[in-house]
Amino acid sequence: MSNQISDILQLADQAIATDTEAVLATVVHIEGSAYRKPGAMMLICADGQSVGMISGGCLEPHIIKKALWLTRNGPVVQVYQTGEDLPEEGAAKTQAVDDIEFSIQTELNFGLGCNGRVHVLFERLDTAKAYLKMIKQVRQTQQPVTMATLIRSQEANHPVGLHVQLASDPNLVQVASVNNISADCDELINQAIQSLSAKYVSAKHTAKHIGSGLTQKPTDFATITSMAQQDITQPLQTQWLVQQLQPQKRLLICGAGNDVQPLVRLAKMQDWHVTVIDSRSHYATRSRFMEADQVQCVPLEDTQTLLALSQNAAVAVMSHSLTQDRARLQVLLANPPLYLGQLGPKYRTERLIDEIKQAYQGDVNGLEQGISQLYYPIGYKLGGDGPEALALGVMAQISAVMHGKENTLSASINAKEMKQASQPKTASDRRYKDRWAAQ
Repeated sequence: MSNQISDILQLADQAIATDTEAVLATVVHIEGSAYRKPGAMMLICADGQSVGMISGGCLEPHIIKKALWLTRNGPVVQVYQTGEDLPEEGAAKTQAVDDIEFSIQTELNFGLGCNGRVHVLFERLDTAKAYLKMIKQVRQTQQPVTMATLIRSQEANHPVGLHVQLASDPNLVQVASVNNISADCDELINQAIQSLSAKYVSAKHTAKHIGSGLTQKPTDFATITSMAQQDITQPLQTQWLVQQLQPQKRLLICGAGNDVQPLVRLAKMQDWHVTVIDSRSHYATRSRFMEADQVQCVPLEDTQTLLALSQNAAVAVMSHSLTQDRARLQVLLANPPLYLGQLGPKYRTERLIDEIKQAYQGDVNGLEQGISQLYYPIGYKLGGDGPEALALGVMAQISAVMHGKENTLSASINAKEMKQASQPKTASDRRYKDRWAAQ
């Protein structure tokens, strides 16, 4: 799978530059089982190009074919049912093939056996480009932004696809994409925005970590009931996708050996921002790491650059040099990043730790805390051999830690290893175990 967000932003820029019609399809809500989470996106261009995925490949052919037609009158939400099988007779053709008028309630039954419903927002690039610009801004500034997207309203004159940037002060909310409506001139929309702002980004509330989408960590599907000014007795509902757009996850690799190359490749496949550093200039070259975002020759005494690059990042120390690893670890253990792993056997890392502790003159408690958070040997033992197998285990552990899944996954792997270790490996072992059990 390609690094989809980067590809979507790149293709969107190309479409805008060449004045090519394009449609952004975004998963805004799921019911039951679904391959992708809310926030997953796909961009379809009129010239036949498309990037991104909103399913496992099941819905994409239909979406590529219908996206431009569906949005001929403006943004629309389409519901795809992936549960029961399609009817064999004309009903299937009527729903899935014919160009019929779709509304937000219209469902297409794809009979995929997933037993779910996927709500997809379709909007032309002219409407969605401000939203994509916001994603690009988040990636550049490394500052998260909370967004709300209108995906349903009981009022016909409220178009879906209205993107609003929420703020801690409801009076400071910004409309990122205006579809013939502004947040400050419509009572229902204004009340909904104030309610969403208070719930998700006020000083007393934080965004709820409910799902994991392509571009953001927290997502929610919010139904806001407001009283329309013209009829105070008649409550009206709007439904919103609330997203906290997150910066790219960052990986800093200290060391530029050949075994780093597959790790860079795996991280970039997941759209991580990857930096490779080494104090040896003949190792830290762009030609050796074409896929990395940054390749720098950083002297061992340049601690400020190391600290700046490791901020809000996962760090893998794997230079195969005691001198290099000792210098990097001494700084990173005292200033722990989000993840810190050290390559090499356990005794080697413990030797490095002992040497660092003996020479350390700073806050010992802080250093001990960093040591307690160090993963060594780095990565999961998933089997296999060579740099690619190592990279897979390292990336699996880093991803688990950065997504808050490390305890569950590590416990599962350890339990399996203990079970395998308890099993006799040869026929002789089995006979010995049987004799021991019989005594």
